[in-house]
Amino acid sequence: MQILYEDNHLIALVKPCGIAVMGLPAGQETLLTQTKAYIKVKYNKPGEVYLGVVSRLDVPVSGVVLFARTSKAAARINEQFRTHTVEKIYAALVEGFVQPPEDECIDRLENDKRHRKVHITDNLSGKESLLRYKTLRRIGKNTLLEINLQTGRKHQIRLQLSSRGYPILGDIKYGSRLSFRDGIALHAWKLRFDHPITKERIELVAELPSFGILQR
Repeated sequence: MQILYEDNHLIALVKPCGIAVMGLPAGQETLLTQTKAYIKVKYNKPGEVYLGVVSRLDVPVSGVVLFARTSKAAARINEQFRTHTVEKIYAALVEGFVQPPEDECIDRLENDKRHRKVHITDNLSGKESLLRYKTLRRIGKNTLLEINLQTGRKHQIRLQLSSRGYPILGDIKYGSRLSFRDGIALHAWKLRFDHPITKERIELVAELPSFGILQR
């Protein structure tokens, strides 16, 4: 367990690929259950440990995950997410040479529960989704992008990049033709927010993975 930040109000960790943040049946391990167990032992806490999930990542995605250790902290951080004052920076390795090298993507996204995917739609019922990206460098025939996620829709980065012809490596669900070492080549790199109690601006950084390709 790699801890990035910990105090009486918050705890942040680096989530590896392949583990769910939460939401599995009782008895199955998640990042949430692991972190609760860590806190229970470290602080010798009796009974159930409270942890509020204030940021989430898909199972195949790695990077920064933030939990609140009190309900007050959870409410204040969630309000920052709601008002878009939290900065969410991702790194993604995508297929091909991205053009233009820097751009803004705006779409309406609609959840397809039957196929467990998300689609772009013209319907006003779709949720407006915005991200900005810029090219960091090319790696072989692929492009490493820095992504500033303005909204936080399900599978948003994965779909918006794929729909423009640049699927994330390993993301077969959204059109990738390449295998990836672990999960998919999407990493929650940096998270910036105001501490819910001290109001200090906090930056959490999860070191970038190597993003290697196993095979075509």
